[in-house]
Amino acid sequence: MSSTEKFGCCKYHSEDGSYCKEVDMGNGYCFWHDPNFDKSGMDLADKLERYARSGGLTQGLQLKRANLSGINLVNRDSLLGYDFSGSDFYRCNLSHAHLFNIQIRNGSLMKADLREANLHCAKLENTNLLGIKLHKAKIDNLEIGKYLLQEQDAKKAEVDHDLPLALDNYEQAEEIYRDIRKAAEYSGLFELAGKCMHKELTMRRMRMPKFSGRRVFSKLVDLFCGYGERPINVILFSMVLIFICSLGYFTLGINYGGDIIKLDTELSFSDNLMNFFSALYFSVVTFTTLGYGDITPVGFARLISAFEAFAGNFTIALFVVVFVKKMTR
Repeated sequence: MSSTEKFGCCKYHSEDGSYCKEVDMGNGYCFWHDPNFDKSGMDLADKLERYARSGGLTQGLQLKRANLSGINLVNRDSLLGYDFSGSDFYRCNLSHAHLFNIQIRNGSLMKADLREANLHCAKLENTNLLGIKLHKAKIDNLEIGKYLLQEQDAKKAEVDHDLPLALDNYEQAEEIYRDIRKAAEYSGLFELAGKCMHKELTMRRMRMPKFSGRRVFSKLVDLFCGYGERPINVILFSMVLIFICSLGYFTLGINYGGDIIKLDTELSFSDNLMNFFSALYFSVVTFTTLGYGDITPVGFARLISAFEAFAGNFTIALFVVVFVKKMTR
């Protein structure tokens, strides 16, 4: 009689319906899936490598505080990495680990030591990454999902009107993005660093009191230039401002060679369209502060041109700073 027949199988099964075939240790679970078995400090790297390569169910493993330093979990026989989704690696020592293309979705790497680990193409969506140590870790093409686990919990807490819980989760999310940003900057992954910088500052904004001056200003900066990470936002703002100001000139009127150009219902559609294009041209010239002088504002249109010239100077200078910052990376 085999040990499996004598003691029974582990009762753990994954979300996709796969059942663990390891021996039940007496409380319903095998060694790997038993959440109550203390694995603190146990050197399990070699054993886990053999377990994974023998086809064992790698999802839902309970490996809190285990020592897995230097482990090699690269699935060389498949284009897909080993699937450790739902596994708990809380405070696990994974330094110098080879985790290329590994999948740890809906799991926990909270406070795990991943220093100098290889996390190329790792998929960590919806996983707790709070407190992870990533110094000198290789994180090229790291996938953490559109929203961190803490972000999702924070948004849910806001819907449930649990403000303290929401603020706590936003603070945790900010810390995680900061840790990943620092690791990305160290590795020269400035695109990832820029994305994490934007998310980090967004999480900080979400912790500010609603409708406060600081939060409103932070949101405007985000919309205007994405905290310095999105030069396209500056271009879009410029185009919108130029168009809106041109509508103002077209409505209030501008002077061209002694004639007032403005919307006139007595003119034909084509004539009004030409007048609008003249107003648009004047708006572009004013925004860029070229000042050819062929068209001049009149009446209240002067206020619009003064504002547009000031905003144009500021916007162009900001675009140069943001664009150079992105390109020099």
